[in-house]
Amino acid sequence: MNTTTLYQHGTLALLVPGLLAGTLTMQDLLRHGDTGIGTGAGLDGELIILAGHPYQVTAQGAVHEVADDFTVPFANAHFADYQPLMSVLGASDVDLNHQIRALAQFDNAFFSVKVTGVFTAIRTRAVAKSEPPYQTLAQAAKQQRVFSRGEIAGTLIGYYAPQLFDGIAVGGFHDHFLAADHSFGGHLLGFEKVTGDVSIQAFNTLAQHLPVANAAYRGHDFSADDITGDVHRAEH
Repeated sequence: MNTTTLYQHGTLALLVPGLLAGTLTMQDLLRHGDTGIGTGAGLDGELIILAGHPYQVTAQGAVHEVADDFTVPFANAHFADYQPLMSVLGASDVDLNHQIRALAQFDNAFFSVKVTGVFTAIRTRAVAKSEPPYQTLAQAAKQQRVFSRGEIAGTLIGYYAPQLFDGIAVGGFHDHFLAADHSFGGHLLGFEKVTGDVSIQAFNTLAQHLPVANAAYRGHDFSADDITGDVHRAEH
């Protein structure tokens, strides 16, 4: 089992012009990892994969496990081998990221973060599924629903990407959350405080898988797209 490779299907850049077709099945994605995050075809909700189980948070706030034939336009996956980094007591979201970067010393590497604990004033989002002809990422992101909880136990799974890869992924942190009781989750927008345990897993290889069988992807001219601008507006 390869625990030093981060597998990525698609890029965030291809979502910008609305290349949202599902181009990889969940069954195939899980061959490359038992942990990860992503989104469904048409930006159908937010995915978080834990211990080999892929959970979807829909725009209605429901959480359920998806089938093998569920398809994704973009996802990250890896085989978990997290190493303890630190424990935090009442750390804010900004402080958490600062502490992780300071201790990890992996600013120019890809690594995954796992935080298990109790989060307060947490906010997440999920985007409503769109149908072909797909909207652009900026348009589709306007259809998001934001959810919040005052206090909840759960797991944050995220990835840090170096700035030189901004556009392929999000330069910096890209985090999803799943409640311990599976009642709540989504793309993490922020939280007030977290108390819990933080672990990380660094990668020396990025396996970038592209949807070359998809004609729309092969034929699209990205030169006029505001890739980094639209990605950051949609993801933060």
